Amino acid sequence: MLPLVLSLTAALGYGVADFVGGLAARRTAVLSVVMLSYPVGLAGMLAMVPLFGGRPTEGSLLIGVISGVVSALAILWFYAALASGPMSVVSPVTSLLVAGLPLIFGVVTGERPGPLALVGAALAMVAVVLVSRQEHSAVDEGSPVRFTSRVAWLTVGSGVAFGVYFVLLDRVGTHTGLWPLVVSRATASTVVLVAGLVRGQRWPGGVPRRLAIAAGLLDVIGNAAFLYALRAGLLSIVSVVTSLYPAATVLLARFVLGERTGKVQRVGLLLAAAAVVLIAAG
Repeated sequence: MLPLVLSLTAALGYGVADFVGGLAARRTAVLSVVMLSYPVGLAGMLAMVPLFGGRPTEGSLLIGVISGVVSALAILWFYAALASGPMSVVSPVTSLLVAGLPLIFGVVTGERPGPLALVGAALAMVAVVLVSRQEHSAVDEGSPVRFTSRVAWLTVGSGVAFGVYFVLLDRVGTHTGLWPLVVSRATASTVVLVAGLVRGQRWPGGVPRRLAIAAGLLDVIGNAAFLYALRAGLLSIVSVVTSLYPAATVLLARFVLGERTGKVQRVGLLLAAAAVVLIAAG
């Protein structure tokens, strides 16, 4: 039960962070938001290191560096795909890869979830796609965007990169504390800051700055919960449950901003709830 609770905590942390970060991105450039939220997240992780103990190993530090580069590329490719392609296609495809690849990797490498847990995982994958699907996208309506080959490569690349990030964190030792995350976020922050400087971006100010800081701190909760969920449970299940984070974003948008949820998203939310019940039972 602990891995499920930690996975849901990670999903909540990621989902709320995306919601807050999305509010900031409505007021300024997305890259400038990430340029601030990532270093803030790094500072938050460093502050939490003494609370979790552990000692880094050479292997865990190497994985941290690689996962940091991978996660930075994932976020940059994902936002590039959203900016130039149809969100109603980009987001669900990315979500499917993020949920599916770690599940497949876990099963292939010997994990054996129970039958109910596998059914729940399958339902969760469907739920992730449905919840992530935006039936009425402002970008789609405002311009004739198409799912071009470039957008397709960016979408697949970001989904695969996010999935690889999940798998890499599963490879770190169980007694390394938060050090792998610290190194990962330090590497990702460096990549993002360099990309921002090359493009002439700066940190946001005013309300976007406060929102970006909040998003960075919330992301710390998501990352820490996800890492310890992996240490307590199976990658194949933890990754799928964590991938339900868009549900938190959608619900917050519905109740905080009054945004309407489409029929497809409502079905996805119901499937997500059913998936969690099945995984808990399994």
